[in-house]
Amino acid sequence: MVREFSAGGVVLRRTQDVWEIAVIEPRKESSDPVRSAKKSAAKVTLALPKGLVDPGEKPDQTALREVREETGLTAVLIAKLTDIKYVYVRTWGDGQRVFKIVSFFLLRYQSGDIDNLSEAMRIEVRRALWLPLSDSVKKLSYRGERDVVRRAQKYLESHAEVH
Repeated sequence: MVREFSAGGVVLRRTQDVWEIAVIEPRKESSDPVRSAKKSAAKVTLALPKGLVDPGEKPDQTALREVREETGLTAVLIAKLTDIKYVYVRTWGDGQRVFKIVSFFLLRYQSGDIDNLSEAMRIEVRRALWLPLSDSVKKLSYRGERDVVRRAQKYLESHAEVH
C-alpha cells in the first residue's frame, strides 16, 4: 500500500469576542458536466488547508506553506494538535489504495487577506473564508477534521495565554 504524508493547519484569529478559523472550499470538478451541475447544487465541501509534505520539509513547515498557498494568510505556529490517519483509493491514475497520515497544527493568524490566491492555486481551491470557530465543527465536511477543530477548541480553553 502506498503511504502519503501531509500537514495542515487550524488558523485562528480573534475578532471582537469571537474566534474564527480559516477554511477552504476545494475545487473538485468532474469531467461530466451533468455530474458537475448536480454537485454544485449539493452541499458545499469545506475543509482545513493541507497538502503533501515536500522532500526535505518538516510537517510544521508544510502546514505554514499550505496555509499561505491555499488561503492567502501568513500564520505562526502555536502547537501540534494531532495526526489523523485514513485509507483512501486514488480516483486518478493507478487507482491504488493509499494509507495517509495528516499532521495538523494550531496556528495564529499573522497577516494577509483571506482568499488572496494565485491563479495557479484556483485549480485546487475554489475559495477560502473565515468561519466562526463555534460553527466550524458543524460546517466542516470531514469527520477527522471536525475532530481536529474540537482539539483546537480544547487547547484554547486550557491555554489562556493564546487569548
